[in-house]
Amino acid sequence: MNEQDYEEEMQKRVLDSWPEGLSKAATYPFGEVPLTEYLRRRAVETPRKTCINYYGYELSFAELYDRSQRVAAYLRSKGVSTGDRVAVYLPNCPQFIIAFYGILAAGAVHVPVNPMFKEHELRHELEDSGAVAVITLETLYDSMSQVLAGVETIVTTSLSDYIVEHPTLPLHPDLKTAKLHALPTDDWVTEVQTVAPLHDDYSSLDTLAALNYTGGTTGMPKGCMHTQRNMLYTMANSYVYNYNLSEDDVRLGYMPVFWIAGENAGVLMPVFSGATLILLYRWDKEAVFQAIETYKVTSFGGVTDNIVQLMEDEAFHNRDLSSLTMTTVSSFIKKVTKDYRERWFKATGTIMRETSFGMTETHTSDTFTQGMQTRHFDLESRPIFVGLPMPGTKVKIVDFETKNRLPLEQEGEIAISTPSLMKGYWGKDETFGEWFYTGDIGVMSEAGYLHYIGRKKDMLKVNGMSVFPAELEHIISRHEHVNACAVVGKVDDEKGQIPVAFIQLRSRTTQTQMKKFLIENLSGYKVPEVILVDEMPLTTTGKIKKEVLRKRLEKENNHARH
Repeated sequence: MNEQDYEEEMQKRVLDSWPEGLSKAATYPFGEVPLTEYLRRRAVETPRKTCINYYGYELSFAELYDRSQRVAAYLRSKGVSTGDRVAVYLPNCPQFIIAFYGILAAGAVHVPVNPMFKEHELRHELEDSGAVAVITLETLYDSMSQVLAGVETIVTTSLSDYIVEHPTLPLHPDLKTAKLHALPTDDWVTEVQTVAPLHDDYSSLDTLAALNYTGGTTGMPKGCMHTQRNMLYTMANSYVYNYNLSEDDVRLGYMPVFWIAGENAGVLMPVFSGATLILLYRWDKEAVFQAIETYKVTSFGGVTDNIVQLMEDEAFHNRDLSSLTMTTVSSFIKKVTKDYRERWFKATGTIMRETSFGMTETHTSDTFTQGMQTRHFDLESRPIFVGLPMPGTKVKIVDFETKNRLPLEQEGEIAISTPSLMKGYWGKDETFGEWFYTGDIGVMSEAGYLHYIGRKKDMLKVNGMSVFPAELEHIISRHEHVNACAVVGKVDDEKGQIPVAFIQLRSRTTQTQMKKFLIENLSGYKVPEVILVDEMPLTTTGKIKKEVLRKRLEKENNHARH
């Protein structure tokens, strides 16, 4: 079968599996125009409607448009021109979102930087991107002043700049920090937001708009070159298939907006959809409870671990979560299980489901799982079930070496063709054609569903047979007492490699009991050694640092030999 026939056949299989009643096309409320134009339209059509609510501070669409235009005017006055990179070194706060739309309106390139980065990490992204301006917190300035020394324009702001006198939700201590004075920088309030609005738009759909840096656990991050068209396509699909939002919805979010998934949900989605976002500085269990109750939140997105924390709160069943109509999660450490889903559904009437499979290179939303939870179809399928490709996105499984397409149900490399594919890595010479070869192992089922198996570099060979850590982690996470787990490989003289499971428990389950569970649920050659740990080493984005676990194994093995 040639490629065209194959793609037509796969499209038929996908449509045959399409959830009943769900649209089969992406939706563009205002057409294919820049997101800055979406903001302008929102400001004209619903000027007083709240776009962002930050602990009681309400930023309307008209105010967001006006203030972003002031940022654009300020940047142009400082000599920032089309294509120049502007780094935004901020946590979740209204300034981040205002800066984003201002940078785009100025024709510049948005470079989000993790505010938890230390000197060497920050230096890498500023130098690699060639940022000419940085917008950051006053409290970060002193410790980072040497790194910022080569940047032409520095703007500082305080988290307290957008905190009302009587906050409606519990404040994190950082939000109570008093404003500093006399820094050798431009001040956000007195110098940036007082400039006359630009009332112009230098942005376009197809020029470079953002450098989103990858966030892996090894190697230096690379800047993924994204345009507004990439962002717009992601929103047109996520709007329907991940979030299913309308202008009447109220969405609660706390995911970091400097992270691309958080950018989608917390920066792009409110403007694209017209829904109101209740934005939190970071995860806070009590603030989440109160936000849902106070603002009658209809749509909630977070991390599975945090949802479990809510359910395990002693007052959980006394909280009013009845306004919720949708709950989406991302599983990093804890995974969605039938038990978690049923407990959440009983309390809220909403079905906890994964949002999508994706990566920074493709703007993160390549598949969707909405409508695939009947009788836990997604959880009962082969792990890890990540659903159907988004409209306009194509997926195939190929041989890692030859890149030739493989038959359905056969494991190989996941290749993706999508309108949201980056234009390349910043500063790198490599080019991309229609297909992006992900380095991930996956399977396409006969029904057109994608199953993610894991990274090729993580795959283990045990007596010549393939073992995928992600599959083992998925199964181990089904145990009711597992809090977190990570599987890595260890060299073995007889088997070549053996899997080792680092498991964090939330009860007194013994290593022997855990081993019994694994023997009952895994093929013999897949059963891992078990090491119980009190905590997991995590990256700043909440992923487990497997390299740290591998080094621990190597150290223990070397010690045993001697």
